[in-house]
Amino acid sequence: MALDIATIAGLIVGIGAVLVSFLMEGGRLGSIFQVPAIMIVVFGTLGAGMITTSINTVMAIPTYLRIALFGKTIDAIATIDQVVWMAEKARRDGILGLEKHIQDTPSPFFRKALQLVVDGTEVTELRQILETEISYVEDRHRRGIELFKKLGGFSPTLGIIGTVLGLIQTLSSTTDTSRMAAGIASAFIATLWGVCMANLFYLPIGDKLRHRHIDEMTNLELVTEGVVAIQSGENPRMIRTRLMSFVNPPERPRI
Repeated sequence: MALDIATIAGLIVGIGAVLVSFLMEGGRLGSIFQVPAIMIVVFGTLGAGMITTSINTVMAIPTYLRIALFGKTIDAIATIDQVVWMAEKARRDGILGLEKHIQDTPSPFFRKALQLVVDGTEVTELRQILETEISYVEDRHRRGIELFKKLGGFSPTLGIIGTVLGLIQTLSSTTDTSRMAAGIASAFIATLWGVCMANLFYLPIGDKLRHRHIDEMTNLELVTEGVVAIQSGENPRMIRTRLMSFVNPPERPRI
């Protein structure tokens, strides 16, 4: 599974812009990487996020990251071609002729839909089963999207909390003006981490997951319409024409 170029490039450009600008102002990278500030922001944010959701959703964070970083864009054109090919096959050999081609379909949802067709599921019931499946998939996706949106909201606040704790420690433990100034500057590192984690990681990853979600929902709806049309015995040419509505207009001439 290949890395998603847009996601990786975006993270590199965003984080790189912050670090390079900091260095150009004469800063030192070592002054940014403070373990206490990172702990407060990262683990405090994660703890707050755990309170708002289930443990299963939190445990799925590595999966969400894999989807965001490695997921590939779904090719609607290829899906339409496959649906139409199945429709032509069913028209020539009958619905039962599709059974030997079910395992050749890479999508689990598509395989399940074709199996329901082969089993002779009535059209109305077929659509209902597939729409129910889609609703459960949508619910699972939204949990991950909402989690990263919440983490993006909590992170700046935890950064401020870290800064306040640092200021309290600095102002209460020293009277040396020079040391106090250095301590105050160090305290604001937590705010920097909170804001950067929110705007360069949590929120962008949440939006990437939403983008993946939209693509997959469109593909599942496309498969549903196509399989229902096959079960209804519609003409493959009409099926292709109908499914064209799921494709962006600039891409339609490719069909």
